[in-house]
Amino acid sequence: MTGKPSVLFLCVHNAGRSQMAAGFLLHLAGDRIEVRSAGSAPADRINPAAVAAMAEVGIDIAQQSPKILTSDAVETSTVVITMGCGDACPYFPGVSYRDWALDDPAGQGLDAVRPIRDRIRAEVEALIAELTPAHS
Repeated sequence: MTGKPSVLFLCVHNAGRSQMAAGFLLHLAGDRIEVRSAGSAPADRINPAAVAAMAEVGIDIAQQSPKILTSDAVETSTVVITMGCGDACPYFPGVSYRDWALDDPAGQGLDAVRPIRDRIRAEVEALIAELTPAHS
């Protein structure tokens, strides 16, 4: 693989799951992996419960904003992680697609968002291990 891998996190609103995943990947992988997130129908703002849940683990996503999904973002990504965007996600040959079945934190309180956040962290850690093999 030449250059660094690129990961695009996709969900419908780009306000909760995909933003938390992007926050974890940026925090845990640093500049080893290019991080992107988008939504098929972006919300007006980030889910405040997602912001609060991430703040609890020392990651600030409050300044992020939901972004619209573009075909270019998908086509130029190494891995595309979908989180419930269904048929709205475009498909390109040569791009690795994964679907993470995660509950939608929209409209949920902090107590409901914490387990989603923790599951996302575990998924992101496994993804980092896969995309950045340990250098001996």
